Amino acid sequence: MNRRTAALIAAAVLGSVALVSGCSDEGEPVSFDSPAASTAAPAPKGGGPGGQNKAGGGAVSEAVAKTLLPTGPKAQFTTQNTLEDGTKIGMTTLHGKKSGFTGKVWVWAPKQYFDPKYAQSGFPVLIALPGGNGYPKNYWMGTDLKLQSSITQWSKEGKSVPFVVVMPVLNPDAKYYYDGSDIPGRPRMGTWMTEDVPDFVKANFRTFKSRDGWAFMGSSSGGFVGLKSVLKRPDQFKAVIASGPDTVPDSPLWAGHEAEKQANNPEKLAQALIDRNGPEVDLAFQIGTKEGGMANLNGFIARYGKGPVKTHLQVIQGGRHNAHTYIKGMGDGTMQWISSKLQAPIPSP
Repeated sequence: MNRRTAALIAAAVLGSVALVSGCSDEGEPVSFDSPAASTAAPAPKGGGPGGQNKAGGGAVSEAVAKTLLPTGPKAQFTTQNTLEDGTKIGMTTLHGKKSGFTGKVWVWAPKQYFDPKYAQSGFPVLIALPGGNGYPKNYWMGTDLKLQSSITQWSKEGKSVPFVVVMPVLNPDAKYYYDGSDIPGRPRMGTWMTEDVPDFVKANFRTFKSRDGWAFMGSSSGGFVGLKSVLKRPDQFKAVIASGPDTVPDSPLWAGHEAEKQANNPEKLAQALIDRNGPEVDLAFQIGTKEGGMANLNGFIARYGKGPVKTHLQVIQGGRHNAHTYIKGMGDGTMQWISSKLQAPIPSP
């Protein structure tokens, strides 16, 4: 399925979602600092990673060893939406130091993030990318699609880890697709997505040091970018949920830059991982039975789902090429599969 065609579908189906707003405190400052973090008891000495101490100190030691505390500087967030449980979706403008690109980023932290028993622990990060152009807004920041509230419910049911969800803009304008890549002479959207955005998250949230705490999720054009980013940077990201994605780059901006285009081709990147035998990545694909692209995904999985490239395919009965379909698929099994591959927060006794 061509992502330029998908953009028209996304605009028709999700246009209203991308403009969701109107909560009573929209625009008000919001903080993601955990009030428990400053009062948390220090980790007991002598346990080390996985070590055992009295009063359950081993769990605390493991959490401390695996966790990266916010590095700063802190961003200033304003409220975009408020969920029923009181958690908030915040928004800030990020000036990417490495890419040179400036764009908006929306973030949400689950209720567990503020629970004192997790004050010593990092949280897994899910970078959620929209379909279509993904500019000037990322439609996952709205509450209509229920991504955040679904994660809350799934985590209660043991079907998902409680992610910090990060929702950057996907492209620098609404005219072109940039394939989440550093296309020569264009805004460096690959660096923005895989370096500036993670650096921003690490500056503001308790995260995990290892790639086991980092994943992408995306629909259509965003699914392609998430898939490509994990395969290109397996040292940094462990997993992706790619819904209705293309599996090869197709931006018209690649014209005259074939070598760079192939360096951002998921098929080439997957084969390179297989050839060097790792590191292992977990690729979850989703597709509805009423959208095109099934043969392409089956072919990709057959050719590249081997060795260190672990794959899962969720076929959504009656599903179409839209985000509502993909949320259903995540609840039907994809989120549980991907969560089993990632590091969960570590509670202190």
